[in-house]
Amino acid sequence: MAPSRTAARRRHPTLFIIGGAEDRVGKATVLRRFVRLAGGRSARIVVIPTASSFQDEVVAAYTEVFTRLGAPEPSVVNPQDRAEAHDEALVALLDDATGIFMSGGSQLKLSQRFPGTPLGEALHRAHERGAVIGGTSAGASIMSQFMISMGDEGITPRQRHSQLSAGLGLLEGVIIDQHFAQRSRYGRLMAMVAASPSLIGIGIDEDTAIEVRGRQVFTVHGSGAVFVLDCRSAVSDAPEARRGAPLMVSGAVVHSLPAGATFDLAEVRLVDFVEKHADAAVALATAKA
Repeated sequence: MAPSRTAARRRHPTLFIIGGAEDRVGKATVLRRFVRLAGGRSARIVVIPTASSFQDEVVAAYTEVFTRLGAPEPSVVNPQDRAEAHDEALVALLDDATGIFMSGGSQLKLSQRFPGTPLGEALHRAHERGAVIGGTSAGASIMSQFMISMGDEGITPRQRHSQLSAGLGLLEGVIIDQHFAQRSRYGRLMAMVAASPSLIGIGIDEDTAIEVRGRQVFTVHGSGAVFVLDCRSAVSDAPEARRGAPLMVSGAVVHSLPAGATFDLAEVRLVDFVEKHADAAVALATAKA
């Protein structure tokens, strides 16, 4: 297969992981950043609407917003089954892309058609050469090696109320959850990480994204926050708790990171924070005056 046109100018592997329901009609701050990372006017974006039950509408919506933000009209890769994930023409589109964007919907549809197939391998090649791999909602969950494919919502972590499935493994050592604050998913992420404390939990709010560079450091963009959960030194009764019981978890470390925060996943610590809430600062100054 011929090398991609981007192969000669390698960049750091970049993931752009969105918590869902990102603004597409206003300033579109999050998607604007994705388009910039993909190359702006020179971008070659591929949209993957496979997770959605409304695929035509998803393609139309992202075509409108990406072109409005300055990118050329995107291509579409949408395998209908695992056999079609071997289609060489679809693989070639991913091999030529500078930006790949996976929509929301059901992450199980993505896990059925991408991991372990030629299209999944093409996503890994794109990541290696520096194309930005983006995803929202279900397209966010699929990025990690293990993903929450279903589970109850709520604040309290409970035993065996959620299920893990295989993801793409583009970001190892983490479990990603989305629509985090809006759908009250603290409990299910805590339950998953308490049972697998070697993994770091990342919960991403709606209209919020993490930009992961070089597989280690991420920066937060958007209007919400990112919740990082570290249970490596926590104590839990996860091995003994009965099904459905509230879990005991003590000693977990949590980080709440708004836009402007930069976090090191290898060292599991905040490395920088640049205040992004200029409007709030102006309002506070006015009130004090």
